[in-house]
Amino acid sequence: MTERDRLESMSMRRRTFLRGLGTVMALPFLESLVPSRVLAGEAARPSMRRMAFIYVPNGAHMKAWTPERVGADFDLPPILEPLASVKNDLMVLSGLTHDKGRANGDGPGDHARAAASFLTACQPLKTAGANIRAGVSVDQVAADKLRGVTRFPSLELGCDRGQQSGNCDSGYSCAYSSNISWRSESTPMAKEINPRLVFDRLFGGDDPQEAGESRFLRARYRKSILDFVLEDARKLEPRLGTSDRKKLDEYLASVREIEERITRAARQEEQKVAGQTQPPVGIPKEHEEHIRLMLDMLVLAFQGDLTRVATFMISNEGSNRSYKFIEVSEGHHDLSHHGGSKEKQEKIQRINTFHVRQLAYFLEKLKAIPEAGGGSVLDSSMIVYGSGISDGNRHNHDELPILVAGGGAGTLTPGRHIRYPKNTPVANLFLSMLDRMDATSDRLGDSSGRLPFLYGEDRAF
Repeated sequence: MTERDRLESMSMRRRTFLRGLGTVMALPFLESLVPSRVLAGEAARPSMRRMAFIYVPNGAHMKAWTPERVGADFDLPPILEPLASVKNDLMVLSGLTHDKGRANGDGPGDHARAAASFLTACQPLKTAGANIRAGVSVDQVAADKLRGVTRFPSLELGCDRGQQSGNCDSGYSCAYSSNISWRSESTPMAKEINPRLVFDRLFGGDDPQEAGESRFLRARYRKSILDFVLEDARKLEPRLGTSDRKKLDEYLASVREIEERITRAARQEEQKVAGQTQPPVGIPKEHEEHIRLMLDMLVLAFQGDLTRVATFMISNEGSNRSYKFIEVSEGHHDLSHHGGSKEKQEKIQRINTFHVRQLAYFLEKLKAIPEAGGGSVLDSSMIVYGSGISDGNRHNHDELPILVAGGGAGTLTPGRHIRYPKNTPVANLFLSMLDRMDATSDRLGDSSGRLPFLYGEDRAF
């Protein structure tokens, strides 16, 4: 075990948990509960680092995505305008390519290849059968190296149901279009789309029977999960300083607010399908609320150090969802084949902007949470946002829309637009991120080295 591993293991053991029937609630780092000699050791080592990958389908309207100027004095084009409040916390990376999203002799199927190669940088085997093959994704490389440090090695979230079989794109299995996280070259990590199940997973106890009993009692008596841990919380409060009490109150209030939103969604579903024998799934009717609930739980997972690695597919690749709530009644995929139509491109831009608005919501939440030792959770994180396709009409996999937000605990210099040479592999970015997670790998997919200029003028971090 390395010295960092030892310190991380100690940090996990020091993590404060509130416990109740079938409930284990990890809390944010509370300085009041840690001896001063240990705090000194914490301050002397790097902050914990987190990484998340947020995927959007069907590419982007690149003319309204790409800043005109490079460097720190870059502009925010129309699609990126919702990120104005966090402009100094992000990098726009232009020129990056996923060669393995290209056909390379395999013919049609760009959507399936786009998702399957996004985090693996590997050419997926063209098959609609059970013999799927891609590669290990960057998130799972990191999760494997960090296993045991947090309660969950990684979280895989999404909003669209995944299919692990069937033909979804020109002879490619649906598993390719539905997953971006791959534990092995033949095993995708299925994502969870039900907010209630994610919530129960984050805060459920280790005993399945107790966890089930807790869910039953909460549903029957309309209790909050906080009702099961209040006794532990009351015992804890006298040991906390003023700032830590405020931090605890804010955290518990966030948990309660999210739980109430999930409960409201479940009740809407009950009314919608009254008389069903299966429990309601609790997925909000409104797509934006669904996205934000999932992002809010990812915020809680990072804040409570439940995991440091996550993926989130806002929609499956090739999604044909309509967005009537922003006055786009046509399907997303259909519109992406715009054929040069300005009207269709304007609607694609509207969808792109809606998705970026959700990213801004997420980043603003992370930025508002103080980190132990200074800075914010966003300062300690690396959040990649993007798509495996550039222009949906061309189905090209170069000049991809890629953003990186956060400071990587001082190892990134955000607030810039960086343009890389044509066909620079996205996998080079991932190798650089793995270095910063202390999960160094010699190679990932078609990587050709580390990505320069992520920190100042390419100085060592």
